Parts: sequence; structure tokens; C-alpha cells
Amino acid sequence: MRIAMIGGGYVGLVSAACFAEFGTEVAVVETNPHRLAALQEGRIPIYEPGLDKLVADNIEAGRLSFGADIAAAVRGAEAIFIAVGTPPRNGDGHADLTYVFAAAEQVARAMDRFAVIVTKSTVPVGTGRRIAEIVRHARPDLDFEVASNPEFLREGSAIGDFMRPDRVVIGTQTERAGGSERSQEILRRLYRPLYLIEAPILFTSLESAELIKYAANSFLAMKISFINEMADLCERVGADVHDIARGIGLDGRIGRKFLHAGPGFGGSCFPKDTLALMRIAQEAGASSRLVEATVQVNDARKASMGARIMSACGGSVRGKVVAVLGLTFKPETDDMRDAPSIPIIHRLVENGASVRAFDPAGMDAARPVLPSQGVCYCEDAPDAADGADALIVLTEWNEFRAISPRRLRELMRGDVVIDLRNIWEPDAMADAGMRYSSIGRPDGRTTGTSSREAG
Repeated sequence: MRIAMIGGGYVGLVSAACFAEFGTEVAVVETNPHRLAALQEGRIPIYEPGLDKLVADNIEAGRLSFGADIAAAVRGAEAIFIAVGTPPRNGDGHADLTYVFAAAEQVARAMDRFAVIVTKSTVPVGTGRRIAEIVRHARPDLDFEVASNPEFLREGSAIGDFMRPDRVVIGTQTERAGGSERSQEILRRLYRPLYLIEAPILFTSLESAELIKYAANSFLAMKISFINEMADLCERVGADVHDIARGIGLDGRIGRKFLHAGPGFGGSCFPKDTLALMRIAQEAGASSRLVEATVQVNDARKASMGARIMSACGGSVRGKVVAVLGLTFKPETDDMRDAPSIPIIHRLVENGASVRAFDPAGMDAARPVLPSQGVCYCEDAPDAADGADALIVLTEWNEFRAISPRRLRELMRGDVVIDLRNIWEPDAMADAGMRYSSIGRPDGRTTGTSSREAG
């Protein structure tokens, strides 16, 4: 089987490499010359564990190729995936479909046989129907069908998510949910390796598939905002948010995932998709108050983190050296999109702090979005902590957990630790003589002035 993948970004590259691992011949089209050059040289332009080997193995096996020629890529392909960016449109939060529609027209002009045009990008409801209109206008003679196959890849574990998915959702271009026999058959064959391991494959209408992705991400974002509000309540009443999360997460109707309190969600999906779902609902005249509240709570959460840090530092960070561990929005990625570290570090620098920052993967991506002055990028976590008056944990990389509180006390000039990911135990911090502030938990036995008193 031969397919084409239009777009060699995160979704397109991971999907292409995994399809190739299934034994499919995959031609990836990438028009960004710098990214294309990197891929053709065997360099992976994104950080994703295991992806470099997967790509290299399938290039060597002759199943995966990269180029800029759409006509060459789609020639003979049975399925053509569109996996280009859909960033928020300036000013209104709508998904910008410029790249999707341009790719659809180029694909139409290049096709030489029947194929299924599949949107892999996250797109608003109605996009598949609009793609069909664009293709028919460009090539009235063309025999084709349109399908939607949204991705559910978590950065840092994308290969596992693709190879062992919770579900595969496929929407096809007919009025009945079962879809067209031709497009269904092609996509069933493509996903046969997952069918053999009994991964659920759900066939729906185009509209349902397009909405499922937004609904799923918005629901997960809502869980994060909910547990963050519970963390604030825990701090007021003396409860422990970890116990709350375990107590409700053991309920099978709720589940344990995405109940980790922190500084707010970021990344390439949740902020963008919650805004887009709000706009879709508004245009349809349907209420989406829970999604709107999720966005508002998250925005307020990020804004409040700077004040929390300043309070823990005695009300001011002016003239202080502040170590920051973790810059990316989550561990196991180099993605800085909507990362909580961005507004937090800008506020620290604006208020006179000198920041010593370290992230295992995101330093290069962080430089363009963080202040050009006032931030020093360090070799590792101990280097960042060395001589710091205060230390902040913004991303829960596993290597940070391995640093003992006593080691931090030896390295730091001050004794303030603001742990926004709850990676250390409060009692261990208190025993080491640290003034420790975490999220939604009692802060341990006090040594001298507690972090609450300091705030």
C-alpha cells in the first residue's frame, strides 16, 4: 500500500513513520526548506523519544521518503493525508485553515487516480465538506472521497499512542455513519495492524470525527482546570490535592489521568482546541459555558503564578537570582507553545530578577520566546541552582526528581523553593531547611519562617 503525507511537522512526521513501520510505503511532502533538508539528512527537527530511530529504520528499509514535490508524492497513492498546521487565527481564536485548503487544492491538481483525501490536522466541523468542494472545483473530473482521521498523540509518548491507541476515529463522506465502502476499505487496510491487536476503530460521519478531537481535548483540559481549582481550595482548608486526585481518580467514571495540579495547561493542542471549540459552538448557536470557563480558569491560573512566586520570595524578586527548572509545557518534549514558563519568566525579569534556567530539551526553542536579557541558560539543574536565592520547578522532568533537597540546600544561596509540579515531598524539604511552597498541599514541618508566613 502507498500513501502520501502532506506536512512533515509533528503530527505528519510521527504518523508517517508509524505507518511506514506498519509496512506501508509513505511519501512525506514538506515545503519548509530547512525542515526538509534536515529530514533528508536524517536529522529530526523535533524532540520525540524514539522517533529518530523509527525514521532512520524506515528510510533504510525504503518505506519512508521526504520531498517537496506533491505530484510525485501522490502519484499512485491510495490515501493522501493532510497534516499541515491549523494555528489559531489572529484575533478570534478560530483555527486558521489556510494551509489545509491550499494543500487540498494542490493535491487535487496532482492526483492521477482514485484516492481518499484524509484530514489528519485538527480542523473545525465542516472542513471535510469544504475540502470536497475545493477538490471538485479544481478537478470536476476527479474520482475521490474525503475522510477525517484525527490524531490523539501526546507529545513525549506519541509513538506508543499511535502503535497502541485507545481508539482510531475515522469519519467518512456520506450521510450514514458507516461511511463509503471504498474509503472505509482503504483505511481498514491501512490500519490492519491495529485491528489485529484489537484496537477499537470507530467509523463515524465527517462531522462527528471532526468534533470528537475538539471534544476530547476540551474535556481533558477541563479536568486540568478542575483539579487546579481544587488545589486552591485545598490550600485554604488544609487538604492535600494529591489525596483528592487519588480519591476521585479511583472512580472508574472519572479516571486518574489529567488530575495533576500545576501552573496551568499549555502546548500545541489544549489552548488552541478549547478556543476553537468555543468559536464552533458560538457560530452554531450552542452553549459551551464549561469550555469557556476552562479557558478563563487556565488564563487566570497562569497569570496568578507570578504573584505566587513573588509572595513566596517575600514580596519581591528585585535583585534576586531565581533558578528555573523546566521550560517546556510538559516533559519529554521541546515544545514551548503556550508554556506557563513564558509569562512567568517574563514577569520575573520585568520585576528585576536574574533568571538561571535549565531544560533538558527545550533550551533552543525557549530562547526566541523568553526575554533576551536577564535569562542565563545553564548546563544542567545543579548549575541553575548554584548560588540561587530561590528555585522554581515549572516542568516535571524525571531528572529533577532525583535531586535531593539537601543537595539543593548546599547549592543554593537562599532557601526558597516554589515547586509548581509537586515533585518533592514537603517533609523532606522541611528537614533540609528549605522554605518550600507547592501546589495544593500542606508544606511540611516548618523550619524557621514558613513559606506561608513569608507570603
